[in-house]
Amino acid sequence: MKSLLLGLSVCFFFLSACSKNNENGNDGAPTNLKVSVQVVGATEAMPNGDGSGSVNVTMSATNATTYQLVLPTENKTFTLNNPNGGTLSYSFSANPGTTDTYPLQVIAYNGSVKTDTILYVQIYCGFLKSDVSFWMTTPDKSALLKYQNVNLTFTQSSNSYAIIDVDASQKFQTIDGFGFALTGGSATLINGLDAKTKDDLLKELILTDSTGIGVSYLRVSIGASDLSASTFTYDDTPGDSTLQYFNMNMEKTDLIPVLQKIIALNSDIKIIATPWSAPAWMKTNNNLYGGGDTPGRLKPECYDVYARYFVKYIQTMEAAGIPIEAVTPQNEPLNAWNNPAMLMEAGEEADFIKNYLAPQFKAVGIKTKIIIYDHNLDHPEYATSILSDPDAYNVVDGSAFHLYAGAIGTMSSVHNQFPDKNLYFTEQYTSSSGDFGGDVQWHIENVIIGATRNWSRNAIEWNLASDPNMNPHTNGGCSDCLGAVTINGNSVEKRNQSYYAIAHASKFVRPGSVRIASSEVNNLPNAAFQTPDGKKVLIVLNKSNSNITFDIRFSEQAVSPTLPAGAVGTFVW
Repeated sequence: MKSLLLGLSVCFFFLSACSKNNENGNDGAPTNLKVSVQVVGATEAMPNGDGSGSVNVTMSATNATTYQLVLPTENKTFTLNNPNGGTLSYSFSANPGTTDTYPLQVIAYNGSVKTDTILYVQIYCGFLKSDVSFWMTTPDKSALLKYQNVNLTFTQSSNSYAIIDVDASQKFQTIDGFGFALTGGSATLINGLDAKTKDDLLKELILTDSTGIGVSYLRVSIGASDLSASTFTYDDTPGDSTLQYFNMNMEKTDLIPVLQKIIALNSDIKIIATPWSAPAWMKTNNNLYGGGDTPGRLKPECYDVYARYFVKYIQTMEAAGIPIEAVTPQNEPLNAWNNPAMLMEAGEEADFIKNYLAPQFKAVGIKTKIIIYDHNLDHPEYATSILSDPDAYNVVDGSAFHLYAGAIGTMSSVHNQFPDKNLYFTEQYTSSSGDFGGDVQWHIENVIIGATRNWSRNAIEWNLASDPNMNPHTNGGCSDCLGAVTINGNSVEKRNQSYYAIAHASKFVRPGSVRIASSEVNNLPNAAFQTPDGKKVLIVLNKSNSNITFDIRFSEQAVSPTLPAGAVGTFVW
């Protein structure tokens, strides 16, 4: 249901500071304090919200250093450490079907001096009061990331259910985010929507309000991937060793405008970029296709110019307002049979990184991370051999993996050998011929739970959008890659398996969260996290063929939810 900013007829929603407390008599107190409150799901018919009890409180002030949101009736205080202000969100709960008025105090600080204001907001609560919020997706689609109106109140547990113990004192890796590959084809489909439909879809994907799923990490291709409409690079002029003809004009039609809209919604979103191939003239087979009797490799004499090609790419994107968080030198470097594709063995990648790419980045002050491998977990020695090279080790941030072959637990073996280097999960596709329930179960178990339990800082699913015929793709590219959303002309027709797999994590496990300990339980694979604002998030899958009631135990108290067979639940407290 669309959220609206209510007017003064409902309650005070936008105002300047109505009180001021300058404790030290200092003239430096914040001024021009502005606060707006959005009741999630509010419409003319339901002016007090959609029953979720959720509000988004946006604040700003002149001369402020930090802000606090105080909720007296909830005995809660939230801090925003951003001088420019921002938005804090909270969900009130009460007896179902009741509408109550809640005070909200917003305080802007400049050191020890402050300016504050109190607002009163009417909120309709349609859900049971609960210590733990619970969202669920079921194989039969009867629940699709649906909030469960159940009372999960922590008590002393005295039953015989299986127990998932969550221990926030044991902390592991920091989480950078969850998301999708914004392929060239995905960008074309999204940018082809009319302005309102496009804006609504991007807000749904990027924001975290009642309808948003909070995507926080994207993967893009440097040049064409096999899910572009045609093959190209950013310099297809043979022999252009000075990169005089380098340009990204083809990306100004769809990819760059879509990324700019995304960044306007979330300026902190992370982007990892990777090429499917170097320009054909830099390769031994003079072809963007990688395979054949003599698979195309990067010519040794082109290592330097190709490193400068990366530099130009990052600088061009930066000039367009699109910061690139990380690059990998080659997508699936052991897979030469794609279009485009390029073979790059471990020794070649190590040489390219340590002697060309990293020095070029350093020379011009580029801080973009270099991440190695970006291929399947059946060949971890590709990554470990590069990390065993001291010169490469010093300039590499970590390793990236896919799971079309191998086992997800192999990520932990790489971590154990090189615990100071980061791990990333950068691609897994869903097939157009797949089963919704089976696919969601596999991806939750392996990509969302499996990758993060094995030290990955992120999880990225392949292909954000496809049309009903699994287009666009290159000749020879993937013809059954199902998008997270299906776009048909000007309509977003469906949200598919990977959409819900990612959403169960991305909406709740925000960047900066830390994975915490949770016990392994038969038929209930799970992963737990602590968010930057101190919330605990537990993602659980029921792998069995029957309903399971189990305990979530935290700080010696427990709640006892039930998950249907094959369902996934996200629990937040």
